Amino acid sequence: MKNRSELREISMKVLYQISILQDTKLPYDTEALIKDQLEIENDFVTSLVTGVIQNQEKLDHLADQYLVDWQISRLNKVDQAILRMGIYELLYTETPSIVAINEAIELSKKYSDEAVTKMINGVLDRIYHDEAHHE
Repeated sequence: MKNRSELREISMKVLYQISILQDTKLPYDTEALIKDQLEIENDFVTSLVTGVIQNQEKLDHLADQYLVDWQISRLNKVDQAILRMGIYELLYTETPSIVAINEAIELSKKYSDEAVTKMINGVLDRIYHDEAHHE
């Protein structure tokens, strides 16, 4: 059984794939993409991936509001997936805010450079203080 951090990493990979497929206008099946990454079905991954996809416009709009002199569309697809997941977890799930932020930062440390990690941390921190309901 995978832990939540590993499941978030899988979710990020699926969102990355979907992002590429959306750009190429190729049809895709979200469930099939998730199944490619996971041996067994997982509600956490499914709800995270579908939640991010369904709210992507809102998440991107919010990210753009908080990114300084930057836009989410200019980030690479991995960073976009991490930032969208972080914002989604902060605002739409029961995940404690500190956990949502830390998990996004840890993924970013693994897949991005330090500047991007700091940017993601800053955006999520400001969204937490301005938008998220405090625990």
